[in-house]
Amino acid sequence: MITIPHKAKQFIVFLIKLLIVTAAFYFIYDQLAHNEKLDWVKFHSLLYDNQSFSGALFLLSFSFVNRFLEILKWQNLVSFLKPISVGESTKQVLGSLTAGIFTPNGLGEYAGKALYFDKKKTRKIIFLNLICNGAQMLLTVVFGTIGLMVLGYWNWALAITVLVFALSLVALFTKTITVKGYSIEKLLRKINEIPKRIHQKNNLLALCRYLVFSHQYYFLFLAFDVDLPYLTMMATIAVVYFLASSLPSFQFLDFAVKGSVAVFFFGKLGVNEWIVVFISTLMWFLNVVLPVVIGSYYVLKFKPKWE
Repeated sequence: MITIPHKAKQFIVFLIKLLIVTAAFYFIYDQLAHNEKLDWVKFHSLLYDNQSFSGALFLLSFSFVNRFLEILKWQNLVSFLKPISVGESTKQVLGSLTAGIFTPNGLGEYAGKALYFDKKKTRKIIFLNLICNGAQMLLTVVFGTIGLMVLGYWNWALAITVLVFALSLVALFTKTITVKGYSIEKLLRKINEIPKRIHQKNNLLALCRYLVFSHQYYFLFLAFDVDLPYLTMMATIAVVYFLASSLPSFQFLDFAVKGSVAVFFFGKLGVNEWIVVFISTLMWFLNVVLPVVIGSYYVLKFKPKWE
C-alpha cells in the first residue's frame, strides 16, 4: 500500500480547507451579486431611510444570541460523550456551518462536526446532531401548524395534523421491523439512553432559539414600518419558517427559499414585496453569512486527528 508523506498530507488538507472557504465565499458572493430579486438601489434607499446605529446593534444582538444558543445546545448534547468547553463547541458549530453551506439542507454540518472526533465516534456524533436539529425542526412544525390556524388556513393545518398522526401510527406498528440493522425501536432506545436532563436542556435551548430568530424577523419588519398585529405577524413568520424548512435547499440559497415563501404570505397581508425580500436577505446575512465568515477561520485552523 502506498504511504503518503506527512508533509503531503498536510498540504492536501490545507488545499481542502482552502477550497471549502473559497467555495463558501463564492456562493455567498454569487447570490448577492447575481440574484435578480435584489435591487441594490432600492435596498440602499430602504437601509438609508431606516438607518439607526442602536437599532442595528439591537438586531445584531439577536444574531449573536441565536448562534450562541446553538453553541450551548451542541455543548450540552456532546456532554453525553465527553465534556467540551464553550470555545470548543463554538469552533465545531461555526466550522461545520461553513463546511455545510453548499450542501443540501446543511448535510455537510454532520460530517464537519464528526471530523472533530475520533472515527469510532462518528455515528454517535451524527446521531447527536440529528437530536440537535430534530428538536428545532419539531418546534418549527408545531409553531408553523399553529400559525396556519391563526391565519385561517385550517385545511392546511388539518392536513399536516392528520399526516403527523398517520406517520406516528405507522411508526408505532412498524417499530420492530429491522432494515439493515436499524429499526424505530432501536432508535427510540438510543434516544432514551441520553439522560433526561440533557434532553430537557436541549428542548429549552431550542425553544429559546426559535423565539430569538422569529422575533428578530418581527423587529426587522417593525424597523421597515410594517404595521401588522403582533399575533398576525408572528403567525406568518412561523408559517414561513415551517414551509421553507420543509423544502430541500442549500444554506447559501436559504434567503431565496424563505424569501419566496415570505413574499407569498406577507403579500396576502399587503406588505410590499421588496421589503419582504430585503428583510429575508438581511436575516440570511445576519444569521448565515456572518457566522460563516467567522467559521471560515475555524476551518482554516482545523487540524485532523493525525496531525
